[in-house]
Amino acid sequence: MSVIVPVYNEVAHVDELLQAIHASPVKKEIIIVDDGSTDGTREKLQAMPPAHSNDVTVVFHEKNCGKGAAIRTALRYARGEYILIQDSDLEYDPQDYPALLRPLECHQANVVYGVRPDRPERGLRFFLGAKLLTHLTNLLYGAGIHDEATCYKVFRRSLLAQVSLECQRFEFCPEVTAKLCRMGEKIAEVPIAYTPRSAGEGKKIRHADGWLAIWTLLRHRFTRRAGWARSMGASSAPFAVTFSRVPPE
Repeated sequence: MSVIVPVYNEVAHVDELLQAIHASPVKKEIIIVDDGSTDGTREKLQAMPPAHSNDVTVVFHEKNCGKGAAIRTALRYARGEYILIQDSDLEYDPQDYPALLRPLECHQANVVYGVRPDRPERGLRFFLGAKLLTHLTNLLYGAGIHDEATCYKVFRRSLLAQVSLECQRFEFCPEVTAKLCRMGEKIAEVPIAYTPRSAGEGKKIRHADGWLAIWTLLRHRFTRRAGWARSMGASSAPFAVTFSRVPPE
């Protein structure tokens, strides 16, 4: 599995995050895209001991481009059969990886979403906003899912390679959901653990991202599918990068 980790200004948490990912009981590679951090995260990743990085690719964006941009950059270096998106803010527990992979390994689905507990513990505004996006997704696409905005999304790489992504910020979630639903894919779901973080603790999503998510769901429901299909290698990711370390072949 390829674990994609977009990182932006997480110097206080990046070590703990990587330890948690390494401790998850699945075979994996880790692809970190530092999205223009200015708080020392980049320097910490550059100083990562080689012994801890044999399965880690680190890519630096020259400037902050957004979560979606970081994912698009990371996809170019993914080699695993499956792709998992991992936020860097410690809200999600990598011990859930085996449960997320199970429907894929059993050939029950090509895409799996992790469903957070149905409680407003993340803050009422975030909770209601996620509910709205989920209901809108089900209304527009008949998806029948329970958590559209969850970070934990796992894809068969061969499926994701068929999707041309345009996202730059947090609209990755509605874009990939909309396009996979339009392609006829059934999204499997499994319950996951969730420890929410407040804006004061560094949570980066904002109200404007909610409006962009709504627009993204509406736009992709009523636009033509022509041009969506594109190989991953040709996927547009025009974000200037520099490399720190790529694992040996």
